[in-house]
Amino acid sequence: MSDEQNGRKTKPDLSTKGIDTQLSHLGRDSHAYHGFVNTPVVRASTVLFDSVEAMEARNADDTNKPKYTYGLNGTPTIDALADTINTLEDAAGTVLVPSGLAAVTIPILAIAKPGLRLLVPDNVYWPTRRFCDGTLKRLGVETIYYDPLIGAGIADLMACDGGCALFAEAPGSNTFEMPDLNAFLAAAKAHNVITMIDNTWATPLIYKPVPAGFDYSIQAGTKYFAGHSDLLIGSVSASERAWPDLHRTREQLGVQAGTEEIFLTLRGMRSLRVRLEQHEKAALEIARWLEAQPFVTKVMHPALPSDPGHALWLELFKGRASGLFGFELAGTRDQGRAMLNAVELFGLGYSWGGYESLAVLAELSHCRTTRPWLGGPAIRLQIGLETVDDLKADLASAAKAAGLPTG
Repeated sequence: MSDEQNGRKTKPDLSTKGIDTQLSHLGRDSHAYHGFVNTPVVRASTVLFDSVEAMEARNADDTNKPKYTYGLNGTPTIDALADTINTLEDAAGTVLVPSGLAAVTIPILAIAKPGLRLLVPDNVYWPTRRFCDGTLKRLGVETIYYDPLIGAGIADLMACDGGCALFAEAPGSNTFEMPDLNAFLAAAKAHNVITMIDNTWATPLIYKPVPAGFDYSIQAGTKYFAGHSDLLIGSVSASERAWPDLHRTREQLGVQAGTEEIFLTLRGMRSLRVRLEQHEKAALEIARWLEAQPFVTKVMHPALPSDPGHALWLELFKGRASGLFGFELAGTRDQGRAMLNAVELFGLGYSWGGYESLAVLAELSHCRTTRPWLGGPAIRLQIGLETVDDLKADLASAAKAAGLPTG
């Protein structure tokens, strides 16, 4: 019996709708839940079957397989967020995991084998590097850290008897170099290399890795997806060829994001576009202001024309940005500490993507080997949703308190 015959409205086709419409409607079907707007929170472990035959069919590969078999492997709440992200990513499949770091490690584990060479940018997120130097090394995987600005030269690193995989980040952590992703993808295609990218800075609203040619798109949903600094979650979306390995690895590892975290992330997704636009606008205004401040040596933001990666940013991200960037301080590290100790509106804390502004004095000496950081103290800023003039005044006052030149 059709939805019309049941007296139910049919779900709209969202594939041709605008991003705000998609973010408002994806992952929910109020008519399937007695008219309630949001998909309910389904907390589940055990799923009851109608018969032994139904239980035995849980591992079937055909249409007789029950939709839900155990809470770890799917619930309506899990499906609501996974389907939403998968649509935004334009991917073959998406899994939800307990953190952004888990979103990094699980696709790597999906392809890990002794003798594999994994190419990782030298400016990668530090916990990713820690995983590569620890767990992956014990598994017999060789990690090669490459200069993020290597461009087409990445092809020279892809010849390996045990196979090769490429990990990318755009832009890079703390210092925000823009890699030539198109050159990376061309080289990977020529050498049949599996590719993955941590796309948390851009989100699929700015850059869609899977349609671009990546096998895995990684998101720390803790950041912009959730948007409120109160949960941990990650997602991995995969291409057609990579999806079976990703699905199997998540199932075998037994990892799944928590129900409350999924529900809250889905709620955060509704405002993702409008939040991201405000983060972008405010961050760019502050970045431009910082360029003119005497306590700043340089601002590291690819949306600035002065940034070395600006042309690549325009090509890849089509003129869109988010709210995270950095700057090099014209002073000592002690002055950097004093400045951040003096801020009032910026919180001192890790993570980013929430509604509040944050500042971190980056530690780069221990995590750069191929492209060492030769500049002064680097400060990373997450620009939240506060009034921009208030944030500027806070930075200027803190710089003055640290004995830095303020003009």
